[in-house]
Amino acid sequence: MTGPPVGDAIEDFLRSCTAERDLSPHTVAAYRRDLEALRAWLERAGIDLLSDLDRQWLRRYVAYLSQRGYARRTISRKVSALRSLLRWAVRRGVLDGDPSAGLSVPKLDRPLPRVLRQSEAAALCEAPPEDSPEGLRDRAVLELLYGCGLRVSELCGLDVDDVDLRRRSLVVLGKGRKQRRLPFGAPAADALQRYLVQARPALAARGRSDAAPGEPALFLNTRGARLSRRRVRAILERYLGAEHLPVVGPHTLRHSFATHLLDNGADLRAVQELLGHESLATTQVYTHVSTERLKQVYEQSHPRA
Repeated sequence: MTGPPVGDAIEDFLRSCTAERDLSPHTVAAYRRDLEALRAWLERAGIDLLSDLDRQWLRRYVAYLSQRGYARRTISRKVSALRSLLRWAVRRGVLDGDPSAGLSVPKLDRPLPRVLRQSEAAALCEAPPEDSPEGLRDRAVLELLYGCGLRVSELCGLDVDDVDLRRRSLVVLGKGRKQRRLPFGAPAADALQRYLVQARPALAARGRSDAAPGEPALFLNTRGARLSRRRVRAILERYLGAEHLPVVGPHTLRHSFATHLLDNGADLRAVQELLGHESLATTQVYTHVSTERLKQVYEQSHPRA
């Protein structure tokens, strides 16, 4: 079978990522960078057609990446993009078989997620002063990040109608545009109630004259528009600094949410559902975190540790 030029195949694949798989613009952009680097390497090697790729050439590419000094995680990501392209080509009938099947890449030393202690997470959530609209908003933001284990993109994508205060639950649009309903606790419900009644109307009133009326976003910035992921990170850094806690990103609150649930006896499959993980294997990393924390407690506390 004579396949299309590599560049054309890459463009068709990227279009399918958006139109059919509904991947985020960030994911598609990352695929583009990695696959364009592959195309440039193949061009220098004299490979023009996708069907000319075989396992030997793929092994040479992996070796080239290693020789260039790329980290193992970067090599793994680039090979993952390549495999996604080739699997797509096989499904579309562009290729008869996948030459990347069985291709070996450097094994990753998967680091354990960093988590806050339960007392640190509580102190962080209670850090924002509640004497201003921004403070009330920040309290609600932190309570939901930690109380629901949200990704920062999920938090920023919430609309007012997604929240049911009476049932203490919210609907989240996660990866792959999959919805899940999440419960939240009394502290988050109280923070949200005060934010919605006392703070959000004040923030909405600051909206610019050219802004679309009736902004549906749950969390607003000081201009009355939807809160951005960058601003959420800045909010988190501000209160971590105020509490003299290690500076971490919003995803650390998601890690902490999962770890603290398991520490307190939650079922692993329930945590998987709450996090919106496709695979249980993704969630299992938190069992290792919990084991590591138990080991630390043992070593610090037992007289014969």
